[in-house]
Amino acid sequence: MEKRLEELGVSLPPNQPPLATYVSCVRSGCLVFTSGAGCFVDGKPLYTGRLGRDLTVEQGYEAAQITVLNLLSMIKAEIGNLDKIERIVKVLGLVSSADDFYDQPQVMNGASDLLVNVFGDKGKHARSALGTSVLPMNLPVEIEMVVEIREEER
Repeated sequence: MEKRLEELGVSLPPNQPPLATYVSCVRSGCLVFTSGAGCFVDGKPLYTGRLGRDLTVEQGYEAAQITVLNLLSMIKAEIGNLDKIERIVKVLGLVSSADDFYDQPQVMNGASDLLVNVFGDKGKHARSALGTSVLPMNLPVEIEMVVEIREEER
């Protein structure tokens, strides 16, 4: 999968430690649950603010893509190799939104499109895209994922 990322012209960022008292990932059986992640680049948010007030849908889309790369980095640190992923099961996206912003799904398409481009059919997932009034550190998006890893890889 990392070769596929290279073909797409993107690479995984270094895995960052959690920002508080929690772990980045938890394994239960053949599932890996991630904590929420944001659009950090070199330890700083790429964007801050609310969609529909401070940021455009296109900026939110990019923030969602960067966030997914951070999530994949977290998962890789947990399982050692992204090729062990059997499928992306669920994506939960929180989008910091102005009161009259209703395009949360279009923002979250940044995450979903990247996952399908990298993993093909294994990247097709269930998804929720929710609007919220505020996120930690004024991030525009926070995303969680659930992935299935091959049984023998646990």
